[in-house]
Amino acid sequence: MSDLIHEFVYRSARRTPAAEALVHGTRRLDYAALARLVSQAAGALLASGLERAERVAVYMEKNVENVAAMFGAAAAGGVFVPVNPLLKPEQVAYILADCNVRVLVTTADRLKLLQAVLPECRDLRLVIAVGANVELPALHGVEVLSWDATVALAEQNTRAPHRAIDGDMAAILYTSGSTGRPKGVVLSHRNMVAGANSVASYLENTPEDRILAVLPLSFDYGLSQLTTAFSVGATAVLINHLLPRDVLNAVVAERITGLAAVPPLWIQLAPLNWPADCTLRYLTNSGGAMQRPTLDALRRALPHARPFLMYGLTEAFRSTYLPPEELERRPDSMGKAIPNAEVMVLRPDGSECAAGEPGELVHRGALVSLGYWNDAAKTAERFKPIAARQYGLPLTELAVWSGDTVRKDEEGFLYFISRNDEMIKTSGYRVSPTEVEEVIYAREQVAEAAALGVSHPTLGQAIVVIAYPHEGTALTASDLLAACKPHLPAYMLPQKVIIADASLPRNPNGKIDRKLLSTQYADVFAEAP
Repeated sequence: MSDLIHEFVYRSARRTPAAEALVHGTRRLDYAALARLVSQAAGALLASGLERAERVAVYMEKNVENVAAMFGAAAAGGVFVPVNPLLKPEQVAYILADCNVRVLVTTADRLKLLQAVLPECRDLRLVIAVGANVELPALHGVEVLSWDATVALAEQNTRAPHRAIDGDMAAILYTSGSTGRPKGVVLSHRNMVAGANSVASYLENTPEDRILAVLPLSFDYGLSQLTTAFSVGATAVLINHLLPRDVLNAVVAERITGLAAVPPLWIQLAPLNWPADCTLRYLTNSGGAMQRPTLDALRRALPHARPFLMYGLTEAFRSTYLPPEELERRPDSMGKAIPNAEVMVLRPDGSECAAGEPGELVHRGALVSLGYWNDAAKTAERFKPIAARQYGLPLTELAVWSGDTVRKDEEGFLYFISRNDEMIKTSGYRVSPTEVEEVIYAREQVAEAAALGVSHPTLGQAIVVIAYPHEGTALTASDLLAACKPHLPAYMLPQKVIIADASLPRNPNGKIDRKLLSTQYADVFAEAP
């Protein structure tokens, strides 16, 4: 039994050392080789002076070194911070500074892009750059090593890994908040191990499974493809796809049995020409509701693949799933709680809602994360004590309030109603409207602006910006969009910019009335292809 997340790799290496563990392109590692690489990364980090619970950020596309660095950080007794490779340098620098990253693992090409912003990261002491035969830049006060140099560094290491227990920090995943900059969700070893074991149990994963990792590893749903595979000794196949066809080709070439995606990607995958003898055993969806036409198309194209519709939030990893056998009877349901979790529907006073009564989804159990990094106020807003009496003992624990309104039917199946905050859910990502607006307001011509999430047929929601210029200034939609591109990754870019001819409406508190604007522009993509 594994209590720490990196022990998944070591346990499988002991049991089935020759079993294939990780594939990326032409590179294939069995569990023995992956365990050696993880141990090498851990040794290099310890030799460099990494202390207990210090943060190690990993900023690059999916590859073997990415996986080794994350699990190596955990094995050393540190904390890994996967950073979305789509983020711009300023956004990466914010994350590194916010959680006091000590070591950054990235590629040589990405390091050049980060060179100008890394001086803002005052705790950074070491950069490990992946990439052969590339001249590495010098950074003031920061040691820069190639990945190959970590082999020698690991061989020099004389320090034992820092002791860790399952309640200690293992990872910090950054997710957009309803206001301002992204928040770091702190995950313990227990959170990640319990999550992997729970998901593997209801997906019935075995060592024979081959799981395709399509989604970013900075996304809890993407990282789950690795942890779930390693928990049972299965094979994880990494892909950085450009086109939907790349995913299909990888499924066929690698004889993939498990595929996870978000609704916008499923929309692109459903109409492809899937082979009749496709090896897919199951499909999973999270990051937003899958539209019924997409689900029907997938079931026709892949009749032997069981679809699992799931709901989760980074603060508790995964909360519910709908068993495939319930799809016909309850196609709109989120299902019930996953194994080893309790999901409740509560009123504001904490009492339980009756069947059919809307309330907030509240999750308790081993998957509830430790809170937000260095933000006690926001942690207290979402993570609240809940009392449970068991065997005559008064027990109090923290549960996470999701911010989502749901209802439960008479048989306990859950149904999503709405979000309580203003987060935009687009292409499977959560986007803070404030983060988009900060970039818009940086243009001196802008007097007022609001970023909205508007229903879109393929993205779930699309970002629409409404901007009102200062009197006497010239402002065009194309100018604003061009101003956003250097500062926002593609998934955060507005799909539409509208220049208002009057001041934006206000609510009774004097704030811009987002709800009214959302109603006014609700049909802006009604005829989108």
